[in-house]
Amino acid sequence: MHRFAVWAPSADRVEIDVHLPSGVTTRALERTDGPAPGWWAVTVDEAGDGTDYAFRVDGGDPRPDPRSAHQPHDVHGPSRVFDPSAHAWGDQGWDGRDARGAVVYELHVGTFTPEGTLDAATAKLPHLVDLGVDVVELLPVAAFPGRRGWGYDGVDLYAVHDAYGGPAALQRFVDAAHQAGLAVALDCVYNHLGPAGNYLGEFGPYFTEEHHTPWGAAVNLDQPGSEGVRRFVVDNALRWFRDFHVDVLRLDAVHALVDDSAEHVLAQLARETAALSAEVGRPLTLIAESDLNDTGMVTPLGQASGTPLPARGMQAQWADDVHHALRSVMTGERGGYYKDFASLEVLGGVLERVFHHAGTYSPFRGKTWGAPVDTDRYRGHAFVAYTTTHDQTGNRATGDRLSASLDDAALATAQAVVLTSAFTPMIFMGEEWGATTPWMFFTDHDAELGALVSKGRAEEFASHGWEGDVEVPDPQEESTFTESKLDWSEPESARGARLLAWTRDLLALRRSEPDLAGDDLRAVRTATSGDAELREGGSPWLVARRGSLALVANLAQHELEVPLAGVLDGGDDARAEVVLAWDAAATQVRGASVRLPSRASAVVRVA
Repeated sequence: MHRFAVWAPSADRVEIDVHLPSGVTTRALERTDGPAPGWWAVTVDEAGDGTDYAFRVDGGDPRPDPRSAHQPHDVHGPSRVFDPSAHAWGDQGWDGRDARGAVVYELHVGTFTPEGTLDAATAKLPHLVDLGVDVVELLPVAAFPGRRGWGYDGVDLYAVHDAYGGPAALQRFVDAAHQAGLAVALDCVYNHLGPAGNYLGEFGPYFTEEHHTPWGAAVNLDQPGSEGVRRFVVDNALRWFRDFHVDVLRLDAVHALVDDSAEHVLAQLARETAALSAEVGRPLTLIAESDLNDTGMVTPLGQASGTPLPARGMQAQWADDVHHALRSVMTGERGGYYKDFASLEVLGGVLERVFHHAGTYSPFRGKTWGAPVDTDRYRGHAFVAYTTTHDQTGNRATGDRLSASLDDAALATAQAVVLTSAFTPMIFMGEEWGATTPWMFFTDHDAELGALVSKGRAEEFASHGWEGDVEVPDPQEESTFTESKLDWSEPESARGARLLAWTRDLLALRRSEPDLAGDDLRAVRTATSGDAELREGGSPWLVARRGSLALVANLAQHELEVPLAGVLDGGDDARAEVVLAWDAAATQVRGASVRLPSRASAVVRVA
């Protein structure tokens, strides 16, 4: 027996096609107006876990359930009943983990392993434990068209992509992660749905023309009928926490959630997540990807933010400014938004104060942007930092990683800047060993839509004036997907093993040293050579001190003696002590300075 229910507030009639062993039977649903107005329901005695079904609204074509848990026949086919209570959980000893200050590892299920499944990813969990990871973040697993894709064009937000193993596989993954001591984060996209298989508009007012986003009509969060849409979003988030034991949600591009309601949907989600956390007895964390540079995003509910954005109640948010400054300084890139960040002074500034655009003018945006971070009030762990992400890699023309632009010493230095920072650090899969495999944009749409996507991708980079003889990979080609898979032989090579050991050692140092484990932004002090040294043949350097420890980085293409004077106090030791160095044999302490090989770095004790 199974009770089928769907929200279709404007429908005159709703029917369901139920795929039973005896054949497909069509039943009429009754309007119940419960749990809220607009709901319809019917109980089918012969149905249960594993039964396929589809709804028909006002005599229309059969459509997947908007809250479908499983789409084994792609996003256009019938849904399948899934009983989340059937899994026998073995994580009773898991007390949860607040993601703030944890080491986060971002992975895409389809390209993390050769098999591209959740079960295959489960087999790699010992690698992450050995590395020193605390939280495994999965890119979106919601069902999307075809078998391969990033997941950000999902259309069945309650379903787990069938190619990854479906919902039962996600439960197995989370269970195994918890038993290994790892928390699990899930990337959720609520700001839009993909272009193919999006049938929500046939059921209710899920979208509105009153607001628009880069994807078209906005998700309806504040217009007539929005109560049901908001419940759709919030219930989805709570379901991952409750039925799948997920610990953290990363919320995609929340600045595109246009909501003029008295209570913003993010605040509603924060409020209901806090209530669920108290109910289940473990911490539940919300991390926002926000382009606003405004600490209102991480201001607790009920408190005044002191910035243009009212309190949203998130626990943390991504800090893209840190990435942009680091990449621009390390690689010399100046195109696009990087032109705002091409400065050592900017890099030092974001390590201390998070945002570069903090109520200041952005030449790239052509407007004033952001608000300052009050470091007396906000801690570093409320901001997530990284050397790269899926976006910052995959949205490049050829999906090239940092390893395509930096030598190994520079890769190690970039990693050290993030892993010794006051922020919550995140590692994109493979960066721990300096992966050389690209991570490209790939899709698996039907022929018509796929051709448009391929054409649009090529035109996008042509309009950007991409320099050089670069052929943009066709996202529809299966090879674009397969070539984006990690090569697990790389960490076993001498090069990969050295970079992997460096990342592991940095994370171990972060755990063992209270000054690195802490997150008081007021305790961060930086000194640089000045931007004039960024010229070709110059001698740029960076020192970032946190308490008794300092990261000393030679950013020049030649050996360099880096002074510590800019971060020393009167009572500090005149001679530093090397704690960890990329090239220990070639690293020399000379009084209040450290001599380092080209592009190399070291962590030294200065007090």
